[in-house]
Amino acid sequence: MAASVWFFWMASLGAIQVFALSIRLLTNLVLFLRRPKDLCRTYGAWAVVTGPTSGIRRAMSLEMARSGLNLVLVGRDPARLRDISEMISRTYAMQTKTVLFDFSLVSTVQSEEAMSRFREAVAGLDVGVLVNNAGVAKPGVVYLHEVDVEAWVRMIRVNVLALTEVTAEVLPGMVRRGRGAVLNIGSVSGSVLPSHPLYSVYVATKRYVAELSRSLSVEYESACIDVQCQIPFVVETNMVSSAVKNSFFVRPWVLSPDAYARAAVRWIGHGTLCIPNFAHRLQWWFTCLFPDSFKDMNLLKRNLQHRAIFRRIKPLRETRANSRDGCVPTSDKIGAGVPSDQGGSEFRVHS
Repeated sequence: MAASVWFFWMASLGAIQVFALSIRLLTNLVLFLRRPKDLCRTYGAWAVVTGPTSGIRRAMSLEMARSGLNLVLVGRDPARLRDISEMISRTYAMQTKTVLFDFSLVSTVQSEEAMSRFREAVAGLDVGVLVNNAGVAKPGVVYLHEVDVEAWVRMIRVNVLALTEVTAEVLPGMVRRGRGAVLNIGSVSGSVLPSHPLYSVYVATKRYVAELSRSLSVEYESACIDVQCQIPFVVETNMVSSAVKNSFFVRPWVLSPDAYARAAVRWIGHGTLCIPNFAHRLQWWFTCLFPDSFKDMNLLKRNLQHRAIFRRIKPLRETRANSRDGCVPTSDKIGAGVPSDQGGSEFRVHS
């Protein structure tokens, strides 16, 4: 008798949870029917986009230009910046400016000149939208103690300090004009999952992005500035392993960068913390059905498998790279490497 009563209460609690999540899902799905905002008319004629040269970030830049915004493109690779700038000018006939900025040097003496170039580039522009895209996940699939501290510091500079400093530079102009939108790209690992073992520092930086966005949204609401953190799930970029992309369970939900960018731009100005794509919203709903302990266990198991694969192929890659460059490896540390605004571990699942 006691066992049946216990089962009844557990089943009831489970049903209530599923019902509540379903209501939240349906409520949010209705939002997909809304018309997107006219970004130029609502916020301003120019957008600043960081890290715009590959993957989601490149697709976002092109989609912003297609929406009728001129772009200030900020990144570290001059050739790639020139390429995306010329493509935007040629395809959409929008104005572009490029700013060379290595975000891994933010808050150091070396970054002062780059920050001056950025201030000069945006001075006098009607910057209505800021898209903080730049971010790195490398080193990844490693334990904290296995990597030089400087590598973690570089990650924090790119994912946290650069985002904060660029936002602080752009906000005063938005406040003066009484309008604007700030879009920060977060991660499912920092906002939905309870943990992401072997990516601990990366997850912490993305959780910072989400919490900063929440607070800034409240702070600047009276100034008519929309601050938003978007949470992508799996997107098909070079930051996602082939094993993940080709998984039977994951493959149907993997988006192309262009598909994600179209949904992301449509959601600018709608909500503080959002998952802009319908397929990703369904993934969120499914993920919430499982207890945190179950997700922790499975994430650790999966990431340890990725770690084992990475350890096996890393010497082969180093050998090939050295044979091409004619140099000797300078570090044997797992996951060591210099991150860039294009970077990220091959085994990073979430953008």
